Amino acid sequence: MKSALVQESKDTTAAHWGEQWNHYRRTQIDSFNGTTLTRDRLCNGTGWNLSELHGQRILEAGCGAGRFTQVLLDAGAEVYAFDYSSSVDAVLANIGRHPRLFVAQADLYRIPFPENFFDKIFCYGVLQYTPDPRGAFMSLIPYCKPGGQIAIDIYRKTPWTTRWTSKYWWRPFTKRLPRGTLFQFVKWYVPKWIGWDNRIQRIPILKNVVPACIPCWNYTGMLPLSDDALTEWAILDTFSSLAPWHDYPQTLTTVETWFKDAGLTHIDVRPGSNGIVGNAIKPPE
Repeated sequence: MKSALVQESKDTTAAHWGEQWNHYRRTQIDSFNGTTLTRDRLCNGTGWNLSELHGQRILEAGCGAGRFTQVLLDAGAEVYAFDYSSSVDAVLANIGRHPRLFVAQADLYRIPFPENFFDKIFCYGVLQYTPDPRGAFMSLIPYCKPGGQIAIDIYRKTPWTTRWTSKYWWRPFTKRLPRGTLFQFVKWYVPKWIGWDNRIQRIPILKNVVPACIPCWNYTGMLPLSDDALTEWAILDTFSSLAPWHDYPQTLTTVETWFKDAGLTHIDVRPGSNGIVGNAIKPPE
């Protein structure tokens, strides 16, 4: 029974991501939104110099619609991207056929590529949504070459409620709603609420309290996007936060322990734009 429930939650999560990324497949792609937001997040989080990625094999675990895939390809890397959901269709629609891109729809625990094969492993925006984030992290390690680099990020657990963590109040209910119903509701209320949210930000007594109660990923004043793009991004991220079956944020100490238990070296675990970023090297044989 337990394995059946795990499979059901995985299938539900996969359906959510597939629906989301195919609907908003261009929203977060730098070449379509006219920004360098994705490139900057990758470089700042990993510390990688894009000019040094040319010719390297990179495993991208959980590629979504391909926002990071495109950056890695533009840097000259050979990218092996996979996702458990049908979002791989969005990757192919966005990027098309490419001689250095290999895309697979696959399970994070059954990666269809050779072990000890990749110069770098990149996994952003994925681990917190798995049933077992530590196990998912450990499943990546065998595929990295000795001497290769591993870069991940994950949501950070905090003791207080903010705009970005109010979702944990709502998710016990929203994750059980039919995806289509929740999606339509988010698309209806978020565009209407953003204007009110912006007004509330001008009221000192309310600007922190109200956004902590009402989930809306409003990036006005934070991201260099047009009003239409901000609304689309808000719908996308609000739905992303309310729909997944699993969402397990971690502490810095816990994530650092994962890296140590995996036998990695040059460990760098620190706060990042999405919560926590972690980087390390797999020791040479």
